[in-house]
Amino acid sequence: MLNLVVILGPTASGKTSLAVKLADLFDTEIISGDSRQIYKNMDIGTGKDLFEYNINNRSIPYHLIDIINPNEDYSIHQFKKDFYNVYDDIIKKNKFPILCGGSGLYIESILLNYEIPNIPPDYELREKLQNKRLDSLKNILNQKDDQLYNPAYHVTKRRIIRSIELFNKKNITSDTKKYHSINNYKVIGIKTNRDVLLQQIKKRLEERLGNGMVEEVEFLIQNGMSLDRLKYFGLEYRFLGEYLFNNISYEEMVNKLNISINRFSKKQMTFFRRMEKRGIEIKWIQKDELEEAKKYIKTYL
Repeated sequence: MLNLVVILGPTASGKTSLAVKLADLFDTEIISGDSRQIYKNMDIGTGKDLFEYNINNRSIPYHLIDIINPNEDYSIHQFKKDFYNVYDDIIKKNKFPILCGGSGLYIESILLNYEIPNIPPDYELREKLQNKRLDSLKNILNQKDDQLYNPAYHVTKRRIIRSIELFNKKNITSDTKKYHSINNYKVIGIKTNRDVLLQQIKKRLEERLGNGMVEEVEFLIQNGMSLDRLKYFGLEYRFLGEYLFNNISYEEMVNKLNISINRFSKKQMTFFRRMEKRGIEIKWIQKDELEEAKKYIKTYL
């Protein structure tokens, strides 16, 4: 019996659209595997695209979107807890959930059932490291354990500092909860020609800027969000923050953001290939190959 379907792929590849169509076909529900869509009032920059969940005159149930405020911290430990609460509820309905997202580490933590310790923040360490450059923090992390650094995940200073915190306290007993492994899962990845993907990224960025992404970040700033916090969220929020705090021009913001999203999509694909090397089988298809995805899933029902 199939217990979970995962839809993954790089940013702007069409994951949500495919997941919604499959959820409609198999009458099931979607769990978000995106590390930023958990935050409220951050809709356009995180690409929630909630209108896509409406299909054939009904709304597909979705979970782990809009669950906390932007000033709250969230961790993989909390994600696993929230995921399993939702997952177990859906399974009780005799349905297989669809986990959809591009946050590889979140998805991998479920499929490989990582034991994530619940270690509280070390604010003294954070204050000590917060003014160091990104490259310096990467070096500190590598010096502790050269296997820890992950270019697809460690894209912000905050994430690297958190990994240093966890390493420093790795021998401290914490309330690490053990979750049951999900063995009967299938992973579908969306593959896209690199040039086509770059065009999709550029088009989507233009659409988001035209649909109020600047105003979204302005609202966050008006409600007390600092530039450092915006940088923590990365990509859109980082560069729009730089623009709105008058550190760069609008043209610089658009150019730097487009380049950064392109680089991020490459890092995502690198992470997904690493997942394959770790034993996670991924069925790669084009975003419009709905029938292929449907046939693949039916094989394991």
